[in-house]
Amino acid sequence: MAAQESSAEAIQGWIGQLGAEQFADRESASRSLAAAGPAALGPLAEAARGGDLEVASRAIDVIRGYLDPPAAAGEGAGEGEGPGKETGEQPAADAPVEPSLENSSLENSSRAVALALEAERLLETLAEGPPGPVPQIAATALEFHQLGMHEAAQDRLQALGAKISDNYLSMASGKRGLEAVIDTRWKGSPEDLRLLPRLRNLRHVGIHGLKIDAQTLALLGRLRSLENIQLYGTGVSDEAVAALAARFPNAEIDVRKGGKLGVGGQRIVGPCQITQVVAGSAADRAGLQIGDVVLSMDGVAVKNFEGLTEYVGRHGPGESIEVEIERAVAGKVPQRFTATVTLDGWD
Repeated sequence: MAAQESSAEAIQGWIGQLGAEQFADRESASRSLAAAGPAALGPLAEAARGGDLEVASRAIDVIRGYLDPPAAAGEGAGEGEGPGKETGEQPAADAPVEPSLENSSLENSSRAVALALEAERLLETLAEGPPGPVPQIAATALEFHQLGMHEAAQDRLQALGAKISDNYLSMASGKRGLEAVIDTRWKGSPEDLRLLPRLRNLRHVGIHGLKIDAQTLALLGRLRSLENIQLYGTGVSDEAVAALAARFPNAEIDVRKGGKLGVGGQRIVGPCQITQVVAGSAADRAGLQIGDVVLSMDGVAVKNFEGLTEYVGRHGPGESIEVEIERAVAGKVPQRFTATVTLDGWD
């Protein structure tokens, strides 16, 4: 049946047959929905959320079929096809052009591409749902579709300002993979971040100083290989972070409100010794130095560098923290003093 002939009533009837008792009826319904066109996508997505796993699986499979738009008319034509091929003659230079056929082909191609994009969006939405079999089936369908899109996605993300490298080493699993950091140099839109799931073996994502919403954060839930997530000054809610954590129970998620101290340290059991001070940072302006040991912040004991980052992460740009420091002095007793640090933002 042609797409324009597929009424809403017919589409609902076919969807009802996706869970039919007879296999032949289920197959027939899938074929009809695959030919029904744009009007079928919304009802198919609703069917996938309906709770019946057989229906959901078939609905997602039909949506997946819309991901690959057919080639435009004339593409891939073999010998003997096209003007002049049967006789080996070329069309005359003054032969009349048939614009109606050409325009029709372009319009059909554009509609097919738009349909494929809409199908991809629906699968993304399904994949970002609460943990369960349906999001997993949708995510798998997207993964198969996106297998060949890695390089194009990486090039596009880098052109928009993302920093992507392949030298990330997970301290937890010992596995290597990609890391992507997106900060205030990002020139794209939240919509462009949907390219992230197309990157293969992406294990670390850092979003620094860029405001994002819960919907954008949810797309990270499709990155199954993700082991480390940094959210610095993103403005995301605790509820959105909790939903993401539910998808990655074994991943490290580092959320910071937006304040930046500007120091580095070893992520080992204490003490919290500073191994790097960023020039011009809040720490630098307050007089902190490499080798200093942070004892406490606002009177709260700091046992290791993880404790420092956690405490700073609770504060925003412009807020002040009283930092108790112990500094070694050659041949003398270590000095202890307190420095007031006014935090920067992630920019």
